[in-house]
Amino acid sequence: MAERRLTKFHIGIDLGGTKIEVAALNKTHDVIFRERVETGANKGTEHILNQIFKAYQSATQYIKNAAHSVGVGAPGSISTKSGLLRNSNTTCLNGLPLQKLIEKKLNTKLILENDANCFALAEAIMGAAINYNLVFGVIMGTGCGGGFVINKQLRIGPQLIAGEWGHSIINPMGPKCYCGKQGCVETYISGSGLENDIKKNLKKHITAKDFLNQKSYSQVEKKIIDNFYYYFGLSLSNIINIIDPDVIVLGGGLSQQKELYSYGKQEVYKNIFSDYCMTPIIKNKLGDSAGVIGAALIGAKLVC
Repeated sequence: MAERRLTKFHIGIDLGGTKIEVAALNKTHDVIFRERVETGANKGTEHILNQIFKAYQSATQYIKNAAHSVGVGAPGSISTKSGLLRNSNTTCLNGLPLQKLIEKKLNTKLILENDANCFALAEAIMGAAINYNLVFGVIMGTGCGGGFVINKQLRIGPQLIAGEWGHSIINPMGPKCYCGKQGCVETYISGSGLENDIKKNLKKHITAKDFLNQKSYSQVEKKIIDNFYYYFGLSLSNIINIIDPDVIVLGGGLSQQKELYSYGKQEVYKNIFSDYCMTPIIKNKLGDSAGVIGAALIGAKLVC
């Protein structure tokens, strides 16, 4: 690893289910390079590792192979017992020593962190939550993730699962989740969860985004919408009741829905154990770059 005083760049890699994004930050944390490649998760682990290498190589070429740190954000977390990846919705990676595999492929040391933690840290340091001390960052995309940041530092916890609200059970008789439990938050208010509900009740395929953006709804469709916001309110109110964060920042593809900040917020507030709730629920500032920026910031710890 390069000496700390020579390291001028920080490379972040965001490993998603459909895309892998890489970004390079300079020493003042400006994004100077970004690129995306397809993940191709259905092609297996070796293909994913090759795609990570492809993205990383583009970034290193851009910075002319200058000294740099590397951080990687990925769904799931590393087991403190086995050192293997667990709980990833890119299921082909579960049970693998992912950090070691990526380090070997890239031939460099790196820090691997949960993608939602990367998102939360980026928004707390450089984004919408910069003026708050206790931040809960939420990802509502293909899955549901979350991360806690306290005074600009991640709170990860002894099991490395702090913020994993997506696998809190809100209905033990609910749909089966890939994690093996039933009625997880993710099965109700993630993109995939909403799409499964649509498929079950309407017998048709439509993306969660397109469904939520419809101009009008049938009676059955309206019931699906109401169900989505009901569980959104239930899920986030549990977070506020337990942690009482200073702010909640929403990220992921579904965070673009304007109704989350009006109708959705009302559903949250009505379940709070208080006569008044003033916890802001706000949209992210860094957009879909938050995860990869957070990964780069976390990787910077290697040289800070």
